[in-house]
Amino acid sequence: MRKTLATSSNSFAARAALTFAAFAAAASVSAPVHAQGSVTLYGIIDEGINYTSNVQTSPGHGHNLYSLSSGILSGSRWGLRGVEDLGGGLKTLFVLESGFDVNNGKMGQGSLLFGRQAYVGLSGASGTVTLGRQYDPVVDYIHPLMPSAMFSGSIGAHPGDLDNLNNTNRVNNAVKYRTANYAGFTAEAMYSFGGVPGSMAGNQIYSIGAGYARGPLTVGVGYLNARNPNASFFGTAVSATAATNNFGSSPVISGYASAQSEEIISAGATYGIGAATIGAIYSNTKYKHLSGVASVLNPAGLGGAAAFNSAELSAQYQLTPALSVGVAYNYTDGGAANDAKYQQGALSADYILSKRTDFYLIGVLQHASGIDSTGHAARASLNGLTPSSGNQQATVRFAIRHKF
Repeated sequence: MRKTLATSSNSFAARAALTFAAFAAAASVSAPVHAQGSVTLYGIIDEGINYTSNVQTSPGHGHNLYSLSSGILSGSRWGLRGVEDLGGGLKTLFVLESGFDVNNGKMGQGSLLFGRQAYVGLSGASGTVTLGRQYDPVVDYIHPLMPSAMFSGSIGAHPGDLDNLNNTNRVNNAVKYRTANYAGFTAEAMYSFGGVPGSMAGNQIYSIGAGYARGPLTVGVGYLNARNPNASFFGTAVSATAATNNFGSSPVISGYASAQSEEIISAGATYGIGAATIGAIYSNTKYKHLSGVASVLNPAGLGGAAAFNSAELSAQYQLTPALSVGVAYNYTDGGAANDAKYQQGALSADYILSKRTDFYLIGVLQHASGIDSTGHAARASLNGLTPSSGNQQATVRFAIRHKF
């Protein structure tokens, strides 16, 4: 009995296997294959030596500092980028990108696994839709035109990166649409769900941007609005709580963490003339509805609103195919709310060793005046570095950058 059953079972399995093989073979012949995809591993390692003057060690006291630092001209990162052709002009795509510190191996962006970007989407003839953790349209269109992106690095960004044009803050829970390219013109719109039960507007972020790039001219404009920015915008890389000042330690903006909303309007352009590229950037940043109550989020107890206007001019010149130099000047005015003013200059040189490796040298000097967001005399505060004990600070960096 057992032998008969086994023979019957084996016979059935053999017939099933033959039937499946025949079906698979027929399907492979008759059905067109559309799905063709690829996955790319990529990354950048940016590491160098910094000298920074007048680093505050205690109130009113500062010392010079020599240190190794990672990811100044380009954030050190690794990532996976994939695309699959679905046929009919439609593609699916994804990006997973992780920042890290070369000196200690720690993940960047608040130790998030994919803190730089993490999204999936669809692309077709009419544009691209992506969902996940993404750059906002202001960053997409203005950041590439910034001297900090081209040659001065994050230490050359506007003070405290107050307008996020150096891409300090990413946006979580975001849906973004980008149009197709029409003769050099593109546009974007993004909406980030706040995730507050019972409130569609709570912690939401929305942003729009547009750009034109053709020939020697590149132009970008953008607008961003963030509700409760301490949690929705600045808190996207940390565990945001009502009592935590996620604006960071820079006195340029740390006193505005109680703002109920933040608005950024920015425009920029670059123009190539032979071996030279000249550029201009403008931004207006407003922190609205400050609490008016002294707290860790508002150490000066400021009320109302605070606004910054920031303007920057830059020039870059390709001396040889391997060597380029750059210069930039930025002026940032805190307006009537605090009258803080920041003047900043940057110089740089970059030497290309190969297609994937280069050396660079950057120097930045900043001078501050007036009263800053904390209600005290403004201190110089180069972006990403420990603030100065006084109104002036300089830094010099020599580094190597390798792309893979």
